[in-house]
Amino acid sequence: MTSRELVVRTLNHEPVPRVPRDLWIRLGEDHVQPDELAEMHVRYPSDIVTVDAALHGGRRSQQKAGKAGDSTDAWGCVWHISDPGVAPVLKQSPLTDLAKMAAFKPPAAVLDSARFAKANKCCATSRFVLAWSEVRPLDRLRTLCGETALVQLARGKEPIRKLLAALHDLNCKELERWGDTEVDGVAIRDDWGTPEGLLVSPEMWRDVFRPLYREYCNILHAKDKFVFFHSDGNIQDIFSDLVKLGFDAVHCDWDLMNPGRMAKRFCGRVTFWGGTGQRPLREPGTPDQFRDSVLAGRRLLDFGAGGVIAQCQWDPGIRLQTIATFFELWLAPLPMHAS
Repeated sequence: MTSRELVVRTLNHEPVPRVPRDLWIRLGEDHVQPDELAEMHVRYPSDIVTVDAALHGGRRSQQKAGKAGDSTDAWGCVWHISDPGVAPVLKQSPLTDLAKMAAFKPPAAVLDSARFAKANKCCATSRFVLAWSEVRPLDRLRTLCGETALVQLARGKEPIRKLLAALHDLNCKELERWGDTEVDGVAIRDDWGTPEGLLVSPEMWRDVFRPLYREYCNILHAKDKFVFFHSDGNIQDIFSDLVKLGFDAVHCDWDLMNPGRMAKRFCGRVTFWGGTGQRPLREPGTPDQFRDSVLAGRRLLDFGAGGVIAQCQWDPGIRLQTIATFFELWLAPLPMHAS
């Protein structure tokens, strides 16, 4: 069974010989030694390969990924990186003035044919190919308009409502383009959560944003693509909505939610993309504590019938052996147990 077949069966909640693996190195590979990375690729190769579809260019972009200092992305947002390997922080938004919103033009690179042609070249593989789209309506509003974006949206301000509609139209066109490529799945990222809960009320989310996500899922499913979703924070209040909308796999901060309750309610209905959270990797404790933490999460989700992807992120400070042990624990035999 190829990696692609393994992931597809997992997403379809069909019996699988093992749980698929997915390793992220989000801030680049500078903090990982080349020999360590090569060893990991040999010992526990990822079953998912990611298409690099980020907007590195564009007329307004002077961004140099990973370099300390200020940089401007293709959307006109200014970011600051304090040190190499540290996530950038938004420094300046281009549309804090409502009067500028109507004239805003998104970067043409979003729909550039070369971007999707490049993705097709990545599909000559036996692994599952996942493309990360630029579709993130909430994040885009917040980075373009600043932290007042949600207040303006809640008050029904016409300029920001029109901007959201324009972004949605662009998002739909981009997803149509992804649907015409050879990738297996498309990921949508929007950071809705904080450690305490949602950034907005569930009612506002359902009124304003749920219809947008429904259209995104419909576009991709009509093109026979799987739809992945990622959000930081605690999104327990809208998790059921995401499942009903048709997202095939969801990644979020499981550590901040009730994993037992989530597993009981949603196993068999959505693929848990991660399942154990990142905290055991950052704070592994003793070897026994780390083992118990990873296996506890696995026991909630892994019944050999798909529905879970063993995902972890190799952040700075995390040792090679910790990552290797994580994946090893997803291969260890588990006692038979019922869901």
